[in-house]
Amino acid sequence: MRHFFLIPMCLVGGLTLSACAEKADETVERAFQDVNVVDENDLNDVMLTVADPNEAVDYFRRTLKGNPNRIDLQRGLSKSLIRAKRNTEGVSAWTKVSRMDGATPDDAVDLADALIRNGDWDKAKKVLDGVPPTHESFKRYRLEAMVADANRDWERADSFYETAVGLTTRPAGVMNNWGYSKLTRGDFADAERLFGEAIRQDTTLFTAKNNLVLARGAQRNYSLPVIPMDQAERAQLLHTMALTAIKQGDVTTGEGLLREAINIHPQHFEEAVRSLRALEAS
Repeated sequence: MRHFFLIPMCLVGGLTLSACAEKADETVERAFQDVNVVDENDLNDVMLTVADPNEAVDYFRRTLKGNPNRIDLQRGLSKSLIRAKRNTEGVSAWTKVSRMDGATPDDAVDLADALIRNGDWDKAKKVLDGVPPTHESFKRYRLEAMVADANRDWERADSFYETAVGLTTRPAGVMNNWGYSKLTRGDFADAERLFGEAIRQDTTLFTAKNNLVLARGAQRNYSLPVIPMDQAERAQLLHTMALTAIKQGDVTTGEGLLREAINIHPQHFEEAVRSLRALEAS
């Protein structure tokens, strides 16, 4: 009788081992799937940050061929196209994202950004007008401010810039844009204040330093502001100040500033030399 019981027990044991093996295989497969997802996410992040933008475009396009309905990959392609300054293609890509299942208000904002980069301000405004008012983000209000600026709607521009500044921990860039908006309106004193605030937030922002000099020069204040700058930056800012003075008819002051810029630049300052020669020739 023992032999008769042994066969069923062996069969049960075999089935149990088989089931265990199948479960083990499933567990291993799931584990590899999880690893692949993590690896893919990591690779996507790398492509969106440190990879060459055009290589990233090729990567996302290849990956999308096998996964055409994955909105995360389409977003990756869209961002990569904008990083590569392929703005026309970027507009098409973001338009596709905005029409896919799972699209969010952030996708509409990114589409508006692409349209602005492509010079299509009217369409950008229409897209932003369609974003729900409850969607409050720094990028949305920064773009709203830029569109209002383009339409010379100064009151709305100021309101949007102020809101954008309050929604970021790094407001230097938007303060610089706001200051430039004031500069184009002829509000030089307020522009100077905003450029100064931008520099205090980011002492490396040379664009704001240059704009600050323009704002001071427009008020016929031809002394450099007390801000962090190296010797090369000082020479460049003096050059900007000189050109501002000359354009306003203060030629003698401008000539002196040009000579100072040439003398203090740590290297040969060809641009300032050409400006001085042109001034002397005229």
